[in-house]
Amino acid sequence: MHFHIITLFPSMFDSYLNESILARAKKEKIIYFHFYNPRAFVKPTANQKKNDKPYLRVDDKAYGGGPGMVIQALPVLLAAESALKKISKLKGKRKTKVIFFEPSGTKLDTAYAKQSAKKYTDIIMICGRYEGIDARAKKILKAEGISIGDYVLTGGEIPAMAVIDTVSRQLKGVLGDIASLEEMRASSGEMYTRPEVLEYKGKKHKVPKVLLSGNHKLIDEWRDSNRKGL
Repeated sequence: MHFHIITLFPSMFDSYLNESILARAKKEKIIYFHFYNPRAFVKPTANQKKNDKPYLRVDDKAYGGGPGMVIQALPVLLAAESALKKISKLKGKRKTKVIFFEPSGTKLDTAYAKQSAKKYTDIIMICGRYEGIDARAKKILKAEGISIGDYVLTGGEIPAMAVIDTVSRQLKGVLGDIASLEEMRASSGEMYTRPEVLEYKGKKHKVPKVLLSGNHKLIDEWRDSNRKGL
């Protein structure tokens, strides 16, 4: 699986993608990450060329008024075009999905992650900032709107990380042990480990007896009764 991330702040992903399970999957070439900064597709003005490090502007005021700035469509479209060009050069038959992040989009869940991992080889994720991205970019790219919850974030980078994480874990070899796919195992919301009796501030907190019984049928039934979501 190749993840193509269009973002003004690619360094935000450094620590998350280079640690733990995702870092190992990257090293083993199960997943790949490619970054495209819209600023790289903006040419400096005549005045800016005089500066050693010109500020490459990708945003402007919104038509119709309102606070904040809107990311222009063209830099995003050119970044997406670059991603599509890279995909066309990759080996094998490719199947690509383009994603925008928006609160009103399709809700990201495990079923969506499983379908994406199975159906696509490449996922292009476009991370908005400020007041959003010119809507024409989404329409031209025929992108799908995705939401990770009923709230607004300052940018699409955190949602992109959520997509990468939940889709990657569905890929063979990423978790190492298929039993680690705990969507149906740990989604009870209650997991326990040693010690059997935890003493804290004068009180004893015990592990539920059923988990110590060794009776897997009863344990599964207990987890089923406590399962939340998924």
